[in-house]
Amino acid sequence: MAALTSSGADGLSIGDLSKRTGVNIETIRYYERIALLPAPPRTYGGRRSYAESHVHVLTFIRRGRELGFPIDDIRTLLALADPQETPCAEVEKVARAHLENVRSKIVDLTKLEQVLSDAVAQCPEADAPSCPVLDVLSAGQTDRGRYRLVWRADH
Repeated sequence: MAALTSSGADGLSIGDLSKRTGVNIETIRYYERIALLPAPPRTYGGRRSYAESHVHVLTFIRRGRELGFPIDDIRTLLALADPQETPCAEVEKVARAHLENVRSKIVDLTKLEQVLSDAVAQCPEADAPSCPVLDVLSAGQTDRGRYRLVWRADH
């Protein structure tokens, strides 16, 4: 169980932590629930009392999420960030796998851009009974190969 502190003056409130890191309060609570962010001690009144270490960890998490790392990868990277270790090879393995995923998404997005660009370019200026954009969206139901784009949900 987390230690109790005598007052909120000993640390940051969750609101202060949110302001300092740019992370939503509900997201902070979620990261605590999944044990990505260590639970802080609580005041006798039950309020969370965060330390500077929480600011550092939460900033690390936020930046990792901005770079698109999945939660499990961030958990791994946090474990590897121990200052006593020099785990560059392990960190590189995680980052390299993420980079490959990002590159794959770029290929998919480039295909998506082309399909949408082609469809929008075919839109008539006047009202027409047929709409190329709607045709693209319906392409899964019809067998229109030229609009075929496979979006991989695992990315």
